[in-house]
Amino acid sequence: MAGMQRRSLVLAAGAALAGAAGPLRAQAYPARQPIRYIVPVAAGGGSDMVGRTVTERWGRVLGQSFVVENQGGGGGLIAAQNLLKSRPDGYTLMQGYVSTHGTSPATRKLGYDPVRDFTPVGMIGGTPNVLVVSSALAGVTDFKSFMDYARRNAGAVAYGSAGPGSLTHLVMELFKQQASVNLTHVPYRGIAPAFTDLIGGQTQVMFPGLAAAVPHIRSGRVRALAVTGVRRAPQLPETPTLDELGYPGFDAQQWYGVVGPAGLPSEVTKVLNDSLAQVLAAPDLREKLSVEAIEPTIMTSAQFGAFIRADLARWTQLARERKIELD
Repeated sequence: MAGMQRRSLVLAAGAALAGAAGPLRAQAYPARQPIRYIVPVAAGGGSDMVGRTVTERWGRVLGQSFVVENQGGGGGLIAAQNLLKSRPDGYTLMQGYVSTHGTSPATRKLGYDPVRDFTPVGMIGGTPNVLVVSSALAGVTDFKSFMDYARRNAGAVAYGSAGPGSLTHLVMELFKQQASVNLTHVPYRGIAPAFTDLIGGQTQVMFPGLAAAVPHIRSGRVRALAVTGVRRAPQLPETPTLDELGYPGFDAQQWYGVVGPAGLPSEVTKVLNDSLAQVLAAPDLREKLSVEAIEPTIMTSAQFGAFIRADLARWTQLARERKIELD
């Protein structure tokens, strides 16, 4: 009888320790090692700046250091594949964005599923796109005069993009579809040469991200006609949204967020999401990200997952309808 009592006590103690293990593991995260943060572009530029700015502050909130690794190439494919080889323990994260989880999967055959293979941690924020024309384009001073010009010259008006399947390509195709206007696509290898030819008159119109466009707008070399999103951009308060101009729901944007590999424990995801929300709520971060015209946006993991699914569905449907397939 005494032996049975001792065995019961041992089992009870073991059960108590096992019950405590889950909360202890959650409380301990992150404590084992620095957190790898993969940015799927080369060092330098806006996306890299976003990652380094956020993780610098995030590390202070979590009391753990982040190590930023730039893994450019393949439109984010290399970075995504490396993330998916890592353990789902919260010590390897990736900065997902509209290319890795929206436009590229919509137009290319990739080695990953942008929904099933990832755990959404949280949104960072986004920046709108802006419809711009060369300031030298005769008679075009606003959105209405551009539409009149485009319809008078159907098929002869060219738009530049940062490349096939890029956001600048797909946003314009979405606009062409909704506005029933015929524009000819001229793809470039990056946004800089596309701007060069727009300013030089080789193309007439473009739909770049706001951060890339603002310097050219302020210099007077290009003219802003409209922005995407549900409200006007603070950087361009006089420029109407497409929603105001009669195209409701045109809220395409260059967005950034954080993802982990599939199977990330829910308690770890919550620690990461809660701490990321603290970072995004800080006024100094808003000021820092305004350099890239990014509006910080706090979302739960579930909300961010729903956002990714909706954005992917938008671009997949557009690519199918416009017959944009790059493989």
